[in-house]
Amino acid sequence: MKNWIPLLLLLLILLSCKTRNAANKSNSIVQDSTVVENNNNPKDTSEPVRDKLTFYEHVLIPPTFEQIKINSKVNVENGGFIPTLDATIYIENNKKVWMNLQALVFNVARGIATPEGIKGQDKTSKTYIDSDFDYLNNLLNVNFIDYKALEKILMGRTFVKISDSQFTLTKNAQGYKMVSNGTQKIETDEKKREYKISLQYDENYDLLYVNLKDVLSPDELEISYTNWDEYSGIRLPKNVKIIIKGSKSSQILLENTKFDFSRMETPYSVPSSYKKIEIK
Repeated sequence: MKNWIPLLLLLLILLSCKTRNAANKSNSIVQDSTVVENNNNPKDTSEPVRDKLTFYEHVLIPPTFEQIKINSKVNVENGGFIPTLDATIYIENNKKVWMNLQALVFNVARGIATPEGIKGQDKTSKTYIDSDFDYLNNLLNVNFIDYKALEKILMGRTFVKISDSQFTLTKNAQGYKMVSNGTQKIETDEKKREYKISLQYDENYDLLYVNLKDVLSPDELEISYTNWDEYSGIRLPKNVKIIIKGSKSSQILLENTKFDFSRMETPYSVPSSYKKIEIK
């Protein structure tokens, strides 16, 4: 089970690519977003943003694509030794995210996420899971991740809801900074949590940093994106860092080495000899 957890954590965290809802052209825009606050905060004085509509249009309107294949190098730090993994991530927009993990030349894990839930198998321990998104939320120490949020994380798009009345948008040396006014309550069927949220974007509206802090616990989620570039008209980050703090702490580093927009097969089946892990 110790080997399975980091593999699955990768499997499900990497299953993410952003598709954003179109911005509502009004002064009270409620849309998806991330928490942003860079460790290297600019020292200059922040200024209010007057043209908020342009900002929201850039950060909230989804990129247009049918599918994307991403080859990545993945490093996991969780206190134990895990070799660098080669990941193939295939995203079919709004439908599924498929992933295969290799260590050296050996397949070690495979999984698929759909709006209905997540499935994953660990070939090293011959075990598998078939679950809803509660398991992923527990791994990330949050309570709001669903399929759409998963799609958004990997491609560096905003994945939590924001509103103009509940966040303050300012301009600084790095670009644009958005910080929640007070705490933001997110309630699901299972639990209600309160977060302090901040986000940082650069001058091109690329997401640089997200910070989501639970104000009632040590739980905190940080995601940063660097080395953005344009591929087939879509801007994508080459490097993604995910830091999970709190009762469960770990760090995941992704180096995206290739982006391909051609269609591919995504086989997924569980051998009859594999043992199902019950999620509690």
